[in-house]
Amino acid sequence: MNNAKLVILAAGLASRMKKSVSPAELNQSHLHDARSKTKSMIGLGADNKPFLAYLLDNAIAAGYSDLLLVINSNDTSIRDYFKEYYNGLTIEYAYQMVREGLEKPAGTADALLQGLLAVPEWKGSTFTVCNSDNLYSRDVLEILLNINTGSALIDYDRSALEFEKERVEAFAVIRKSDDGYVTEIVEKPDKEEVERIKDSQGRVGVSMNIYRLRYDVILPFLVSAPMHPVRKEKDLPVAVSNMATHFPKEVMAIPRSEHVPDLTSKSDIAQVHRYLS
Repeated sequence: MNNAKLVILAAGLASRMKKSVSPAELNQSHLHDARSKTKSMIGLGADNKPFLAYLLDNAIAAGYSDLLLVINSNDTSIRDYFKEYYNGLTIEYAYQMVREGLEKPAGTADALLQGLLAVPEWKGSTFTVCNSDNLYSRDVLEILLNINTGSALIDYDRSALEFEKERVEAFAVIRKSDDGYVTEIVEKPDKEEVERIKDSQGRVGVSMNIYRLRYDVILPFLVSAPMHPVRKEKDLPVAVSNMATHFPKEVMAIPRSEHVPDLTSKSDIAQVHRYLS
């Protein structure tokens, strides 16, 4: 079974990016891309490549051979640019369709569910899944590809993330057992929760939404993931957390201390552009 599989979730509408304030340092090319393109297709770096291309380059260097891109049914830019192959990477596409009764895609758990159902030949395999608006390092992608446990996530040291304090404090924290398995992923943690999960060195581990999962194990938890009552979305961290609760030795937390470039709002663009240049 070929497990060198990667799923990238790229079906979001980039509503926060489009609604965010434009900083003065943003040039006209980046401003145009931010207003008109999905986040992962904003041209950045010295070569003005789409942000997603840098992530794919890291995935190829890490050893992945098969990619499933879950995209919005109204977005043709990703498929037009990458086609079915990219530097030796075989690419398949799945569309996240808007569920009946909703006005927008139903979140990351639903995106992964629709993606996996589009590739039934992946049953029995293990795969890595991540966001399209974060630039995960080659090392992290390679670690997950070669992990020998059932499932895993990268447990990022919160203090190594180079974001403003308020933003970092909103990231989901990871509660773990003494032997390093995930017991819960806590979204929007309060200060008391953060204090509870600190280790003896004061380290706080957070999730940046990159996981190694088993198709057959995660699938029912994607189906049963609850709908957020306000946002009307099913969140992948919640599905993984529910799986970890049900199977206490399923999800290994892999500690890592490094920054993860992120494109959430227009204020991120110049910083990521400088990083990639």
